[in-house]
Amino acid sequence: MHATIEARGVSKAFDGSPVVDGLDFTVERGEIFALLGPNGAGKTTTIQILTTLIAADSGSARVAGFDVGTQSTEVQRRISLTGQSAAVDDALTATENLTMFARLAGLRRSDARRRAVDLLARFGLTDAASRAVRTFSGGMRRRLDLALSFVVTPDVLFLDEPTTGLDTRSRRDLWEIIRAMADAGTTVFLTTQYLEEADRLADRIAVLHEGRIAALGTPAQLKARIGGDTVELHDTAGDLLRAIPTDGSVGDLRRALDRLDEEGRDGIVSLRRPSLDDVFLAITGGGSTDAVAAIREEELA
Repeated sequence: MHATIEARGVSKAFDGSPVVDGLDFTVERGEIFALLGPNGAGKTTTIQILTTLIAADSGSARVAGFDVGTQSTEVQRRISLTGQSAAVDDALTATENLTMFARLAGLRRSDARRRAVDLLARFGLTDAASRAVRTFSGGMRRRLDLALSFVVTPDVLFLDEPTTGLDTRSRRDLWEIIRAMADAGTTVFLTTQYLEEADRLADRIAVLHEGRIAALGTPAQLKARIGGDTVELHDTAGDLLRAIPTDGSVGDLRRALDRLDEEGRDGIVSLRRPSLDDVFLAITGGGSTDAVAAIREEELA
């Protein structure tokens, strides 16, 4: 596989305060790569650097084979960016928005109309094609915004918190669309505040903390670094009474249950597996220092 995005020592400061500090990562073609972090961690700044909107203070980055600093025009021709708010024109219909963008991208009038029809079908908006966008729901507006990004199919799609403010159903619909885009060969670089979104959608995840990448790996790898499964015993009110770590095997689960019997414990038993919430809290200060150390030792190994 070939890297579509490469960042080497990328740093940026505002008013003397570092926002991103020495970022190093690569993203492969067709991969969905998620960047997580608390507010102010540098997620949007990273996207702005990679999409040539701002320049890094130091380091280098390449997108679709071109340097973002010295070959910005070539980068811009091969990428699309969907920000945190929809960039559609409320006064126009869905078809008019798409046709206008297609014409601006250089398509002939007839080709622009055909492209609009194709995209409306792909993003489930055919029935709303002639409606003014101001009448759209949040989910429909977001789908149209993504459709605009594909008037000319990009090599790399940057999504800055694309599902913020959407209801659960609309969010899951967009997940399917994004996954289909990646399956078709488009590389997706995603920032999100929804840990479930990153867990369900991303091939790999980088967690930003204080401007640096504190952990990088697949969702399964990151969760494994926190620890193994835990047998938990709760009372009827849901309060935790006892937690016994296990390796997840049948034999170890039986031993955990035997220990609860020997201790005379009674309640509701469940098996808890590490989540991205655990990873995120550990890295950003809400988890145990042991968990943080374990993750960082894995990163350095």
